[in-house]
Amino acid sequence: MILTGAQIASERRDGRLVIEPFDPARVEPNSYGFTLGDRVLTYEEQTLDPNRAPNVVEELIGEDGYLFLPGRIYLASTVERMGSDNYAATLHARLSTALLGVWIQYSAPLGHSGAVIPWTLEIKVAHPVRLFSGMLIGKLAFWSMYGAALSYRGKYTGSTDVVASKIWTERAPEATR
Repeated sequence: MILTGAQIASERRDGRLVIEPFDPARVEPNSYGFTLGDRVLTYEEQTLDPNRAPNVVEELIGEDGYLFLPGRIYLASTVERMGSDNYAATLHARLSTALLGVWIQYSAPLGHSGAVIPWTLEIKVAHPVRLFSGMLIGKLAFWSMYGAALSYRGKYTGSTDVVASKIWTERAPEATR
């Protein structure tokens, strides 16, 4: 079952889920509205190889925003550190963001229990769009789990900001040479 906004606020107050920083005004009927962080990563290579760590370019989103262009993937993060040991979470775009032709998480929206991090967003746009650090960009919903909870302990555990793909760490050591 999905948590209502009131239950999200209550569970946060009781320490059963984390949203930091927290703004009660961003509690929605069944989710919490989160904001865009201040960094963007892009990949340098035209062709990415899952056997090797990608080279990334990091840019700050200035006060004039950042122009996102079609035809490439951008990685950014949420300002908020969010998650729970007690609930799974799903990340979604806000309708207002989606209506601009902005996809913020189109392939990996599930947050496992135990993952309490600033979320890395996978941003693609349909046409040029200027986005700003601190703007409301999406919403996080929390779900109760059925069965024994297993806590996430994967390669993104402990993330503190936007991260590039770490798929190359899954490969055999000889493949990464």
